[in-house]
Amino acid sequence: MANTGNLDAAIEQLLNVEKQMRLAGDVAGTRKAATDILQLCFDARAWKTLNDQIVVLSKRRGQLKQAVTAMVQQAMQYIDETPDIETRIELIKTLNSVSAGKIYVEIERARLIKKLAKIKEEQGLIAEAADLMQEIAVETFGAMAKTEKIAFILEQVRLCLDRQDYVRAQILSRKISPRVFDADLSKEKKKPKEGDNVVEEAPADIPSLLELKQIYYELMIRYYSHNNDYLEICRCYKAIYEIPSVKEDPAKWIPILRKICWYLVLAPYDPMQSSLLNSTLEDKNISEIPNFKLLLKQLVTMEVIQWTTLWDTYKSDFENEKASGKSLGEKAAEDLRQRIIEHNILVVSKYYARITLKRLAELLCLSIQVCD
Repeated sequence: MANTGNLDAAIEQLLNVEKQMRLAGDVAGTRKAATDILQLCFDARAWKTLNDQIVVLSKRRGQLKQAVTAMVQQAMQYIDETPDIETRIELIKTLNSVSAGKIYVEIERARLIKKLAKIKEEQGLIAEAADLMQEIAVETFGAMAKTEKIAFILEQVRLCLDRQDYVRAQILSRKISPRVFDADLSKEKKKPKEGDNVVEEAPADIPSLLELKQIYYELMIRYYSHNNDYLEICRCYKAIYEIPSVKEDPAKWIPILRKICWYLVLAPYDPMQSSLLNSTLEDKNISEIPNFKLLLKQLVTMEVIQWTTLWDTYKSDFENEKASGKSLGEKAAEDLRQRIIEHNILVVSKYYARITLKRLAELLCLSIQVCD
């Protein structure tokens, strides 16, 4: 009890100092008095008092922006030191309410929301976590580092995909232009001009631009997989395949090149698919997986493909690919058969002006009823 009395007396004393400094317009003095009060509460592990003092100090008349910023930044360091999850949530919510609507602590608020959303997700409240993250529009934050912005938006997209909200996931993903991943960050670090916003350094736990590129395309693969958009999935894998860390390691690029081949075969025929098919065949790495090279070669050759022979040859590869992850959906085997039939019809139309249904059925390995 005596300790509590000592703490209250010390806080009261510092509050008077803070008032004098604030009224005198002394920025450094006000900031120091405010952060000292928080430090006292933290050292005494008085979490309720800490929350109360953050609110009291932020609401004082004519409170200086610099003091509020310093308080929020200091209190954020205490979040990981909290004894239990309830105290942690309470502290985050207090800081969140203090920073709401204040443009000078918008980055801190975004980081607080991200922490709170992570806790909600760990508690299994995916929808609540997704709603929290969507409150923040980081693309408007001028002072936030580019990588941190991208990481935040990707987190928003991931949570939307986890709750199967594909429409919102697509809207959010469009806030990121794929061209941003090809930018050279070293060239961008030019000296800011007078009047420019000073861009903050990204925190240490934020992935690099190339790591974010891989995360972005993996999320887009999840999005396109829900409606089996094979060509777009293929283009996403192609982008991952081009990342230097992937291209230098055969253990990484061989499985991805296999996926590129499967999705090329599954994608309906169109100019983009045809162009990707030819560029993949020209890639020297395709020689490392000869059976897939043969598969693609059959598709570019104007000859009828026997479905039964092809399926017998590639069935085990197809099943392995399906078992190794959720990449090939339930419809994939049926779609593969449809693509081979489409290819065969294209071949037949090139060689025949007129053909009997019986002969067409033979060439397509189908019954006359299906051809009809």
